[in-house]
Amino acid sequence: MSLHAVDRSRIAPAAAEQAVEWLVEQQSGDFSEPRRQAWQEWRAADSEHERAWQRIESVNRGLRGLDTTLAMAALGAPARRSRRDALKLLMLCALAGGGVIGLRDSEPLLALRSDEATDVGERRALRLLDGSRLELNTASAVDIRFDAGQRWIEMRQGEILLDGARDSRPLRIHTPQGLIETMGGRLNVRILGRSSQVSLFDGDADLIKDGQRQSLRPGQRANLSPMRIETAGSASEDSVAWTQGMLVASGMRLDDFLAELGRYRRGHLGCDPQVAGLLISGSYPLDHTERILAMLPKALPVEVHSLTRYWVKVHPRATG
Repeated sequence: MSLHAVDRSRIAPAAAEQAVEWLVEQQSGDFSEPRRQAWQEWRAADSEHERAWQRIESVNRGLRGLDTTLAMAALGAPARRSRRDALKLLMLCALAGGGVIGLRDSEPLLALRSDEATDVGERRALRLLDGSRLELNTASAVDIRFDAGQRWIEMRQGEILLDGARDSRPLRIHTPQGLIETMGGRLNVRILGRSSQVSLFDGDADLIKDGQRQSLRPGQRANLSPMRIETAGSASEDSVAWTQGMLVASGMRLDDFLAELGRYRRGHLGCDPQVAGLLISGSYPLDHTERILAMLPKALPVEVHSLTRYWVKVHPRATG
């Protein structure tokens, strides 16, 4: 008799999140035959997808009857989160192959544990207690703490545009790489892997890191890197066109364009190295990523191949 070893290594985060979304959709009671076929194609597209699905089926069986209110409290999630969110959080924890403590600050769990968060492809505008306007881009998460002495925004992931109201209290934005302080102004902050990019459009802002302090003037951009504060050129209004639901490209490389577009949809979106350097310009509606992909062959010598909705790759146009 042979023994079958179950692979309990960590599931890739993207595959884990997609598996959870498929399960939630199945349990919604509105899982059509075309969607069932797409789910099967997704499973067959990549061995990691199938491994994530097998794991989630096991996790789902173990979660039946679980008191999700207590579980969410253990994970530090806000009580206002729904049972649906609770199940997603717990399943993602189990799929990641580690314990709750080690996963408290991992993506995409941060969104479920934060005061305010957006899903992939979602954008949201908030009016804060001091009158400031805070806009969250796709897949972003923040905690907000205002008291008599200060105004504090903890950025967990993603991107924000803040139009800060003037106030006697400093307004501080904390990212994993450092601190941004303003008394009032319009600024964009985006977490980029191991750095945070800050663009100032109006008002004042100081960047603070490990004893360093650098002031920004309107129109300037800088990066908070792991080691220092780095000047990074000029602030561009095009970079915050997402607040109007648009992606603006001006001579942008195709691989960079697809990376930006990929932030607003689930799954893999990439291109063949042969077409990565093609340049694209224009303004594109972020709520219609499928239309943008369908347009690409009309603008560039490329073809868009979709294995499933969640696996799309752009190739050179076939000749002959």
